[in-house]
Amino acid sequence: MTSTHATDPAHTDPPPDPRYLVLYDGVCGLCDHSVQFLLRVDRRRVLMFTPLQGETAAALRARHPEIPADLDTVVYIEDGRVHLRSRAFVRLARQLPYPWRALSWMWIVPRPLADLVYRLVARLRYRLFGKFDTCRVPSPEERARFLP
Repeated sequence: MTSTHATDPAHTDPPPDPRYLVLYDGVCGLCDHSVQFLLRVDRRRVLMFTPLQGETAAALRARHPEIPADLDTVVYIEDGRVHLRSRAFVRLARQLPYPWRALSWMWIVPRPLADLVYRLVARLRYRLFGKFDTCRVPSPEERARFLP
């Protein structure tokens, strides 16, 4: 028996998870600044990005039910494993050059404490850094590193 969509040119299977993918709140000023920073320091260009509001994030939630639906949780997927909140930053730092890679040593901070600080910043981020009406459109140079 063949798949009914195999010959349907309009159907495409979802792409496999990129090796290093950051899911972020696309309308958050702090998140936007963070993504801009990561684009600058990721000299190897291994990090990919997608807004939590987008279709890629929706498809990933279907594959990874541990990804929350709320927009106040940064998600980092590395080799198919999902990392949330403070642990997302710790794992993500491992892909950055020094001195930023040193932030990966923050794993020694107990997760409940690190996540408490994370949640406090997440709660205040719109007030402190602003909120956009829509997700920012990547520049032509950045476009290849963003998923819808």
